[in-house]
Amino acid sequence: QVRFVESGGGLVQPGGSLRLSCAAPGTGRIFSNYAMGWYRQAQGKQRELVASISSGGNTNYADSVKGRFTISRDNRKNMVYLQMNSLKYEDTAVYYCNAGFTTWGQGTQVTVSS
Repeated sequence: QVRFVESGGGLVQPGGSLRLSCAAPGTGRIFSNYAMGWYRQAQGKQRELVASISSGGNTNYADSVKGRFTISRDNRKNMVYLQMNSLKYEDTAVYYCNAGFTTWGQGTQVTVSS
């Protein structure tokens, strides 16, 4: 099992930006084969997929974040990123990255508040 490590969350005002990072320690060259996703879970709600990127770099986004969030990956560093712009109150959640494994990391908290 791979345990991903998320970072970059914080408190931001509406309209602000954050860049989340996801590290995949110990995956080596296998990482480039993973399709990766960023998920979020708001308090009292189910975890949802907000963005995904295939091994070949194709991306998909939930309608709620389309045009505001950008997912990217750096296979040389075994990293995945989520650039979040024009943040809204409803983006407040704990954000996780995963590649379909059953084990989840600690996540990183994003709070959008004035």
